[in-house]
Amino acid sequence: MLQPSTVSWTALITAYMDAGRFQEAVGVARNEFASGMRPDGFTAVRVLTACARVTDLVTGEAVWRLAEQEGIAGSVFVATAALDLYVKCGEMEKAREVFDRMQDKDVVAWSAMVGGYASNGLPREALELFFAMQAEGMRPDCYTVVGALSACTRLGALDLGRRAVGMLRWDEFLDNPVLGTALIDMYAKCGSTGEAWTVFQQMRKRDIVVWNAMILGLGMTGQEKIAFALAGQMEKSGMTLNDNTFLGLLCSCTHTGLVKDGRWYFRNMTQLYHISPRIEHYGCMVDLLSRAGLLEEARQMIEDMPIQANAVIWGALLGGCKIHRDADLAEHVLKQLIRLEPWNSGNYVMLSNIYSNSGRWEDAAKLRLEMKEKGVEKVPASSWVEFDGKVHEFRVGDKSHPLSDQIYMKLEELGMEMKAMGYKPTTEVVMFDIEDEEKEHTLVHHSEKIAIAFSLLTTKPGETIRVTKNLRVCSDCHTAIKLISRITNREIIVRDNNRFHCFRDGHCSCNDYW
Repeated sequence: MLQPSTVSWTALITAYMDAGRFQEAVGVARNEFASGMRPDGFTAVRVLTACARVTDLVTGEAVWRLAEQEGIAGSVFVATAALDLYVKCGEMEKAREVFDRMQDKDVVAWSAMVGGYASNGLPREALELFFAMQAEGMRPDCYTVVGALSACTRLGALDLGRRAVGMLRWDEFLDNPVLGTALIDMYAKCGSTGEAWTVFQQMRKRDIVVWNAMILGLGMTGQEKIAFALAGQMEKSGMTLNDNTFLGLLCSCTHTGLVKDGRWYFRNMTQLYHISPRIEHYGCMVDLLSRAGLLEEARQMIEDMPIQANAVIWGALLGGCKIHRDADLAEHVLKQLIRLEPWNSGNYVMLSNIYSNSGRWEDAAKLRLEMKEKGVEKVPASSWVEFDGKVHEFRVGDKSHPLSDQIYMKLEELGMEMKAMGYKPTTEVVMFDIEDEEKEHTLVHHSEKIAIAFSLLTTKPGETIRVTKNLRVCSDCHTAIKLISRITNREIIVRDNNRFHCFRDGHCSCNDYW
């Protein structure tokens, strides 16, 4: 064509997109604009969509600027495409700017923002916008609710999740596998496996994703026998187990330390079902073996993997080194982790804890100095609880909450009762070389203990307490929470960044295998 028009260019771009060749579609768009062609509304939407699919922020922003120059940025379709681009590229501040400038926001724009906040690690902002949407009289669609449920899952905010569910008809959940899966996941990860099971049983359309979500939910809450039975029932119903099914089964084994079962599922997955293990399957096995003290077997598995181990794999082995105090192997693992993610403070902190537990205070001090020289900052431990429609966040030694005085009085009261039951603080988990009395004081003020004390003050006797933590629960807190559950006759559910702990009458669902 001697003089291709905007329509011609757009047709070619669309053809590449329809064929799934988004990178080439973006390349065609660059050629179009290099030739001096200006986009119309339809072209801008298509190119912005293609850029979003390949996360090409540079080209996408150039198209958005052209759209503003051409006066078509005010179109809800163009603006929504730009918003989606920023969301997919993790630029939530820029996405919010586009959103706030939109005159007529439709449900697609609201949904993109809610889902964007949820998927980019900003669950509070996601829920704030979700409920603002309701206040403006805009009815959410299924994708908006999925985003809100994802945010509730991340925060462990069960009551807020229930509120989000109430905005759609129940039949919509039962007939929509995407909605049903999100709801099962939310209930399970908030510790309400019974509600998750009810949803699963009532769903009229259950695809393999729904079955897998239920298997994973059961496994992570310590109900591995039911998870195993459900996988058997799944096969009897004519479904073929896939890689995600086995991931749920392996997670079940990891949660409760079932090494023999884990090996059996891993072997059968490859030999009987001819499923090639993904990095996540290897991660479960390395985690399982490491926690069981089979560190050399775990290390050998990493070396024999046909794919390169990532930070999650090495991190699982490092966790086992911490539990079993193998500082020599931990040093080797840390070198791999520093190479893969040199600015992750957790790697340094865990090795420092291993040094501290072994009494190697000078090595621990050198490591902290190295962190400081490299500008690596420790991620502060935080715990969240939901109360009265809000998510309350606590940090170590936090005294910013209005109920701080009562919270610390409650902690002292619990501490006295625990000591009367024979509890002795595990001071070796404290990182710094300080006196035992000061170590005990530090342990008492861990964020999850503060969150639990707050919940004991603000909830009714007998109510389940749900806490979400951004880092791992330490061994001392694990022991203490078991005693608190017995003293208060409460079920206490704690989800940390590694696993799920359900404390009842002085016992934990993970059988102390954390």
